[in-house]
Amino acid sequence: MKNIQNTKLFKSATIKEALEVINKAALQIALIVDEKDKLLGTLTDGDIRRGLLKGLDLNNSIESLIFKMPTVAKISDTKEEILKLALFKKLHQIPIVDDSGKVLGIREIEDLVKPKEKTNKVVLMVGGLGERLRPLTENIPKPMLKIGSKPILQTIVKKFADCGYTNIVMCVNYKSHIIQDYFGDGSEFGVNIEYILEEQRMGTAGALSLLKEKPTESFFVMNGDLLTNLDFEKMLDFHEVYDAKATMCIREYDIEVPYGVVNVANENITSIEEKPIHNFFVNAGIYILDPDCIDLIPRDEFYDMPSLFEKMILNNEKTISFPLQEYWLDIGRIADYERANTEYHNIF
Repeated sequence: MKNIQNTKLFKSATIKEALEVINKAALQIALIVDEKDKLLGTLTDGDIRRGLLKGLDLNNSIESLIFKMPTVAKISDTKEEILKLALFKKLHQIPIVDDSGKVLGIREIEDLVKPKEKTNKVVLMVGGLGERLRPLTENIPKPMLKIGSKPILQTIVKKFADCGYTNIVMCVNYKSHIIQDYFGDGSEFGVNIEYILEEQRMGTAGALSLLKEKPTESFFVMNGDLLTNLDFEKMLDFHEVYDAKATMCIREYDIEVPYGVVNVANENITSIEEKPIHNFFVNAGIYILDPDCIDLIPRDEFYDMPSLFEKMILNNEKTISFPLQEYWLDIGRIADYERANTEYHNIF
């Protein structure tokens, strides 16, 4: 998603000022906003040309030229939904707004059709023992179990590559040679892969202390036993729009109590709920971190990601949640593995 700081104008701006903004931003469009960044309309170079042909000059206000009913997409919309809307309306770019109408950015449709290669690193945690999946994992690491016709890890790598994220680090441990022999340097899969060998189990955050170089921009961390259709680019946009230090992907999880729940006050029954369902948000095992987060991780010891988030919360660092609405499955048990093989070809 494109940064919009250089594309915003107030409706009191002149045509000359609008041309300068459109030329500088190189997006062929300006976003007209109020004092709270609520989108009021759009203005293109074509709108300005038509105004000049009608006799307006460069010092006139843009107010009469503003298109006040632009097509917009929500920050929660999927890439497929945005692309379908833009193609239907024959748009080259589309403003992204939040639920209040505040403009957050611009999506260029060309980037959705053919994502540009991005420099943000992706760190995949693939060193787990997979003990709950025994005997399937006795001779092979869990991320290399085949779902459909390919290893879980290959599906993850392809999903990131399809979004333009091709710089991948794999933190390996258990039977690491199988992963390294299969993926090599990543060139066969259209990505660049480097490996970090955990001599001992380090946890989902502890392994980051072993990175050869500290990332220079926000980077992904993901468990290597997940199947998901998450739009990674949208998650990164969300992280950047809200200027977060760390973002945790979460999903809704329901638990049904298999009994009638009796609510009491002292000895009195106040109500009875028959098999109530309780809703929780749970950690989905996908994160985005800013580089400075690594400085908070102790070296050479086990340290998991929830502990890192708790430390950041205590330090008053901005940590946010990104709700996952797409398909997601943690392949942690035999039943999950069987379900994944049943659903794979309908999802991917």
